[in-house]
Amino acid sequence: MSVTISVPPQLLLERILTLEIVRVTERAAVSAARLRGHGNEKAADQAAVDAMRRELNKIPIQGTVVIGEGERDEAPMLFIGEKVGSDAGPEVDIAVDPLEGTTLCAKNMPGAIATMAMAEGGTLLNAPDVYMQKIAIGPGYPKHVVELDASPAENIRRLARAKDVHPSAITALVLDRPRHADIINAIRSTGAAVRLITDGDVAGVIHTADPDNTGVDIYMGTGGAPEGVLAAAALRCIGGQMQCRLILDTDEKRERALKMGVTDPKMIYGIEDMARGDCLFAATGVTDGSLLSGVKFRKNVIETETVVMRSVTGTVRIIKGEHRQFEKFHLD
Repeated sequence: MSVTISVPPQLLLERILTLEIVRVTERAAVSAARLRGHGNEKAADQAAVDAMRRELNKIPIQGTVVIGEGERDEAPMLFIGEKVGSDAGPEVDIAVDPLEGTTLCAKNMPGAIATMAMAEGGTLLNAPDVYMQKIAIGPGYPKHVVELDASPAENIRRLARAKDVHPSAITALVLDRPRHADIINAIRSTGAAVRLITDGDVAGVIHTADPDNTGVDIYMGTGGAPEGVLAAAALRCIGGQMQCRLILDTDEKRERALKMGVTDPKMIYGIEDMARGDCLFAATGVTDGSLLSGVKFRKNVIETETVVMRSVTGTVRIIKGEHRQFEKFHLD
């Protein structure tokens, strides 16, 4: 007996795009991975940018980069406002970090990834390239169990009560920066543990979604606003809570933000303020890390590992790729 499965055209298109963005991050990751350990951050980042742009322009979309490598004057490719895609298909917002963890890649340290998000047109926050305060936890908690304006110690205690554990059972992930010294001390004062990372706060936020496997219950601290939007897109897909606020501490930053549509410089953004509607997120490992395995160059095969997520279905897929046609990576 034959069974016919009908798929609405818009869902079929979205499923196609899910695979397409995997190809984009795979190409960027492989290009960057060729420069692992070479000590040249700019070269590794440029290789990832070039590969990502090349692949994005093959996809049947009318895409606008809203989170990119910088503004037009600062970035020759994948700048904010750049149009990408084949100029056919749906209008979509694009957020990219072709190589999150440039230092990690240059030093061949764990945790570098190539990542991007795609969402319905007009639904991703146009965030200026400034710092952003962030706090994030995974799914399964009451709303506002942690809040940006509560102290770090209070947030740890609130989360511990919500989990019905002692604060000593909580682990917080924080970027290892001098500016976070007070946050780190406050967290430890409750008895909670701190895990420090040198780079990579997109992956850091994603770790909170699966504390049983990652050992990370909460992320807090300040990091780049573009990375905050990418992380919000990922949490939209897998569940969780996030609050962020742009740090607009100069007139120049406030003016730049205003030009990008930010009218309230003190606004606290939730996940849906940064990533509304249906969105897709993908990340491919460049170096080995706790989130993803890095690219492996074998004699006849290039191996990749990618996570791809979609918010409307909550689906998370881990795709292990074996690539035998090296030409598609434009390797010299």
